[in-house]
Amino acid sequence: MTETYVRGRDRLWFARSRRYTLFVLRELTSVFVAWTVAFLLMMIAALAGGGYDDFVALAGQPWMIAINVVALAATGFHALTFLNLAPKATVVRLDGWRVPAWMIQGGNHSAWLLVSAVVAYVVLRSP
Repeated sequence: MTETYVRGRDRLWFARSRRYTLFVLRELTSVFVAWTVAFLLMMIAALAGGGYDDFVALAGQPWMIAINVVALAATGFHALTFLNLAPKATVVRLDGWRVPAWMIQGGNHSAWLLVSAVVAYVVLRSP
């Protein structure tokens, strides 16, 4: 009796192609997106519970700043790749004419830039 051939698993399958590597990196950035949400919820809880000074002390630690800088970069990469994938998932037709992918991407990126500018203005303006 012969045994059935079982092909070994390639644990670095995503490293063989740039597209696969970017796909896996995008999926891994979800961890940092989740961290960003958890950090913001911690801040809201500190504001509501009166422990904001302790939160500021924790957020000012060098290791926490490093984690948040990495999370900002990962969240930016995640958002950028999400907006670039939108034309593949969304087909927009106007009177039978299909809107080109660059227009959908441009609209997404423009809206992201506008919302970011408004948020930056609100957060950074002088009291």
